[in-house]
Amino acid sequence: MTSEAATETENWQAEWEPVIAAIGRDFSPEVRMGADAVERGAIRRYLEPLEFDCALHTDPEAARAAGFDDVTMPYTGVVAWTIPPMWQPGERLFDSDDRDAQPVRSPINNQEMTLGPKTTGFFATDISLDFLRPVVAGERIGRRSNRLLSCVPKETSVGRGAFLKWESDVVTETGEVVARIRIGTYAYIPKNESGQ
Repeated sequence: MTSEAATETENWQAEWEPVIAAIGRDFSPEVRMGADAVERGAIRRYLEPLEFDCALHTDPEAARAAGFDDVTMPYTGVVAWTIPPMWQPGERLFDSDDRDAQPVRSPINNQEMTLGPKTTGFFATDISLDFLRPVVAGERIGRRSNRLLSCVPKETSVGRGAFLKWESDVVTETGEVVARIRIGTYAYIPKNESGQ
């Protein structure tokens, strides 16, 4: 590697130093509620294509006999109910009709990150959840916090960026924590945009 190439590598990685220094910081301490309350019909529609047959999710009497107020949301569906609405009436979500156009804002693409280089590429790499209890029909849930757990700059085949690990609490409207989510992401500048 030439000294010029080594300097370029160090420079792009150095742009991530403020993010690395922010490990442990909560970038979103407020609660962001999901778009809708969990309801039986949505649970049924979620179960249908999976043919996931469990009385706790389909039979209110069986759920009550197990100690729940109503049917429970399958754990695998909980994340979807924490996502705030992307669009509201009167808003314009896409400002381009390009084939690969992205929404002008999204609750899942890390737009809260104000440190480090401006990235335009983003995808999730992994997810893990710890549950304290099931979510039941009628509850509305959301996420509180977006704590940065790690930042590892790395050049990949898609571009230069950093692997980030985030942690959030899944909470009810009363603030009760029902689960904890850890999500890995890769935020990057695509090769075609950075001249790599």
